[in-house]
This record gives sequence, structure tokens and C-alpha cells, in this order.
Amino acid sequence: TGGHTTEILRLLSCLSESYSPRHYVLADSDKMSEAKIRSFEKKRAETFSKSQFSLDRIPRSREVRQSWISSVLTTLYSILYSLPLTYKRKPDLILCNGPGTCVPVCLSAFLLGLLRIKRTIIVYVESICRVETLSLSGKILYYFSDYFIVQWPELKKKYPKSVYLGRIV
Repeated sequence: TGGHTTEILRLLSCLSESYSPRHYVLADSDKMSEAKIRSFEKKRAETFSKSQFSLDRIPRSREVRQSWISSVLTTLYSILYSLPLTYKRKPDLILCNGPGTCVPVCLSAFLLGLLRIKRTIIVYVESICRVETLSLSGKILYYFSDYFIVQWPELKKKYPKSVYLGRIV
């Protein structure tokens, strides 16, 4: 929601016009991010006149403080909901940074790649606030992402597959 959206928009502000259209996926219970995205895209359209984007909503895979047992079920539901969306959009690249909403989308894209329907590059950027340990999303997507970016050298030491570029947001 708030912090993750701000971080991802900072990353997107560095991308060229060739990264279009952009498809944002939000949790259905996320009330703040849509306004931030629309404001970002409105500013982006001032620079890139052909800028295109869409917003899609999926069920949240895990609420804050939700039990682990029930979160397995809600995540499975969210993955099932994400599969047709991912199939429809067939993204070339998924850039994500930590909220639980990214896990079902990435796993859906990974599954489509395994089925040889569409190969998607998955780039996961761990939040800057994760200094010593990975987020739950990071612990899951470490194994499924093509590029796993951390923003602290301590994490690079613990997770050798990761890429440390310094602070990027």
C-alpha cells in the first residue's frame, strides 16, 4: 500500500518510454495506491505523451496479522484469481517490491512460463526498510525471481543469488 507503492513509483520514474503499457496490480482492499498511481501517471503523461497504463485488482493474499494457516488459503485463492489476469496480460516483465499482492502474480507468471505459454522476467526489489532479513514475499520470491535486488550489503552476504546495487529508491 503506502510505502511499497511509493518505492515502486520511484523505480518506475527512472524507466524510459519503452516500458509501456504498464499494468499495475493492486490488492482489492488497497485504498491508497490507486490515487498515487494515477497521480504518477498523470505527471508521466506530461513527459511521455504515448504513456499507457492500466489498473487491475486481485484479492489480497494475506492481511496484516492474518494467521499463517488461513493465509495459505487466501494466497491460493489469489493465485487462482491471478492466473487468468496474468494469462490475459502476458507481461514481458514483472517489477515488484514486496507487498503480498506480488506473490500470486509472480507465481502465476512463473507457472505460465513452466507451461511454455509465456516466459516473463521477474524482477523483485526488496524494500529499503529490509536491512537484515527478507520480507515474507522476499523469502518466497527469492526462489522464483530472475533478478532479486537488495538495497543493503548485509542482505547480499546472506542471500548470494541477490544483486546489491546500493540504495535505489
